Amino acid sequence: MTANERTAYVLKMYPRFSETFVVTEILARERRGADLRIYSLRPPADPRFHGMLAQVTAPVAYIPRARERETVWDVLRRGSALPGFSRAIDELLDAEVDDALQAIEVADRALADGVTRLHAHFASMATTVARLASLLTGIPYSFTAHAKDLFHESVDPVDVDRKIAGASHVVTVSDFNVRHIEQRYPSAQLTPVERVYNGIDLDAFPFRDADLRRGDAFSVVAVGRLVEKKGFADLVDAIALLRARGRDVPCRIVGGGPLEEALSLRILERGVADLVELTGPLPQEEVREEVARGTVFVAPCVVGSDGNADGLPTVLLEAMALGTPCVSTDVTGITEAVIDGSTGIEVPQHDPARLAGAIEALLAHPDLRATLARRARALVEREFASDRQAAALERLAEARLSFEAVA
Repeated sequence: MTANERTAYVLKMYPRFSETFVVTEILARERRGADLRIYSLRPPADPRFHGMLAQVTAPVAYIPRARERETVWDVLRRGSALPGFSRAIDELLDAEVDDALQAIEVADRALADGVTRLHAHFASMATTVARLASLLTGIPYSFTAHAKDLFHESVDPVDVDRKIAGASHVVTVSDFNVRHIEQRYPSAQLTPVERVYNGIDLDAFPFRDADLRRGDAFSVVAVGRLVEKKGFADLVDAIALLRARGRDVPCRIVGGGPLEEALSLRILERGVADLVELTGPLPQEEVREEVARGTVFVAPCVVGSDGNADGLPTVLLEAMALGTPCVSTDVTGITEAVIDGSTGIEVPQHDPARLAGAIEALLAHPDLRATLARRARALVEREFASDRQAAALERLAEARLSFEAVA
């Protein structure tokens, strides 16, 4: 990192149980000597935490949300003293009240902390606040776009384009996303949009060769929130199809979410209640053990009816790192990791029959499992290591810093 550079991560909520990729990124950057701060716009809402959080050394500030009239006026008075207040006033008035007031708080704190760059995750609330804080201070901002913030039907393209236009650069997690952003948003023709894959701490996900799994009982494992885009309904149907073919395959789906009741009912209706278990959410350490024990990892992702889709699920990369052979679908950036016949098996989304066939093929052919697993691990080491991700993020920030200095 450039001397005296200090980056503040602006996050909607930190820590967040489902966002281990943010913690992995922060840890990788800290290992490389980055000077970081974390600004969380909301306090954590989940009492469960992953053990890796204890390794983060960056100070965390929880940005207050003004509620009382007197407090609001105090924030506005402090905001009026910020160097870019006159330039930002119209934008502040157009923003949601919470976002505007928290942007002033972030701007005030960033100046006091000597922050030289703001970086947000997701092109939604966190980037809204980072952008306004940048206008108030002159501190450049960047952001990482993921999936829901790009593909959900609620995404406002005018708002996202404005954020791209103001950013020093934009990071996103797949080449698919880069193409989507460049095709949809005019400002992407002027602001650099760069693909940096989410990283995996390879030491935390040691490879277990398929030869060592040959004596294990066959099982399928899947991980994710119980929401439509994860495609778990198709996985339940695939397990039922395998039973109809005379092959009973135990399946554990790790995660919680709003579709738990509907999936439980589907499991009963398909007659596989003795095979498919919904475990509920588990800490990262236990998720890792579940995935490592599985014969096959399945990520049956789909594009939801609301347009929402996964970008490139981190847990899929973790399974590849661990050596668990993977089956997934042809959705968004997934095919950049699961290369059909090379690093895994790809099937069309919403196709339980093809999904069942892929699972059956892997269960029946141990040599295929071994070959795919080894190639998948090699790809993860080459493209998805967290240290590689951290280095790429630093190069981007330094390049933009040099460009801004010249400009």
